[in-house]
Amino acid sequence: MLIKKQSLTLLGAVALSLSLSACSVMDWLVYKPDIPQGNYMETQQVEKLRIDMTKEQVEFILGRPVLRDSFSDNIWYYVYHFKSGRDASVIHKELIAHFNGDKLTSVTGDYELSAEFNTPLDQSALLAPAKSKANSNDAAPLIPESRADAKPLIEEN
Repeated sequence: MLIKKQSLTLLGAVALSLSLSACSVMDWLVYKPDIPQGNYMETQQVEKLRIDMTKEQVEFILGRPVLRDSFSDNIWYYVYHFKSGRDASVIHKELIAHFNGDKLTSVTGDYELSAEFNTPLDQSALLAPAKSKANSNDAAPLIPESRADAKPLIEEN
């Protein structure tokens, strides 16, 4: 009788320990979503940044920052944090934009800047196609063709 009671207790303890560890053993069967947070930025967006851009231009390219310095509005923080649900890997990227007044002075962080970052926007190659169109003779406004007969399309009775 005593052996039966001990074996039943041992069997219960083994069953309890297996049921508690089953959650970690079967973890790969449980769906866990990816968790992206913050400002996701493509490298093409960061490459468009140029020195002396206004705050509005930077916000147009990158979007609103996650955090603005509370004591002065001259530092903007763009933070991106991604946690994969499948393998729990974490990607963390930051970009910090520094302004002097309303003009962009420098950018630091985990993103690669364009080689033309120190070239002001008005001298940059980004505006070259727009300038060439504005200076050409084809830039005259297009006027729609007028109809030869000025009769209304629908006659009212």
